[in-house]
Amino acid sequence: MSLTSHLQELRRRHQTLADQVEVAQRAPGVDDLAVADMKKQKLRLKEQITRLSAE
Repeated sequence: MSLTSHLQELRRRHQTLADQVEVAQRAPGVDDLAVADMKKQKLRLKEQITRLSAE
């Protein structure tokens, strides 16, 4: 997989998680731990994207 396609995939996954977090936060009775876990995953993806973009 080329770097460009890998970055595109990471960005797609980051956006998907961002959408899921937004929906989960609006839903009543959402598990706060699940939302926190999604946010952590999203942050890890963002860090990977930033690191790979700098190379």
